[in-house]
Amino acid sequence: MPTLPFMPIVEVRRLVAVGLAAALMAISLGGCGTSDSGSKTVATSVGAASTPAGERKPGTITVEVSAMKFSPTDLTVKVGDTVTWLFRDRVPHTVQGIGDKAMGINSPIIQKGEWSYTFTLPGTYRYLCSLHPEMRGTVTVQ
Repeated sequence: MPTLPFMPIVEVRRLVAVGLAAALMAISLGGCGTSDSGSKTVATSVGAASTPAGERKPGTITVEVSAMKFSPTDLTVKVGDTVTWLFRDRVPHTVQGIGDKAMGINSPIIQKGEWSYTFTLPGTYRYLCSLHPEMRGTVTVQ
């Protein structure tokens, strides 16, 4: 069996640090996927970014919350799109996911302002206002 040359621990640590730095750079340049059902913040990248031909940039779709309803009530978006609920009513509301798939959709109580959710997986996501359960909506992600 061949013997391996002796390498001081300082040299091993340096090689590990260089390898880790290279891996982190590759991830930040190439991006990475996730199996999360969504996130509450929109990720942005630093530096010049371009979209390859044929790919579309994720969009932002607004749902107005006023007059005790979500408008539009039902909408269809693409994976990676962000839905922003714009609260403009005289009373406070929430956006609360219904069912296991929509568990990450959970806004605080808001009267004026906005709250966003980025959809990362295809499917149908139902939601309601937990303060006014008759207020319901659906986001279909393709």
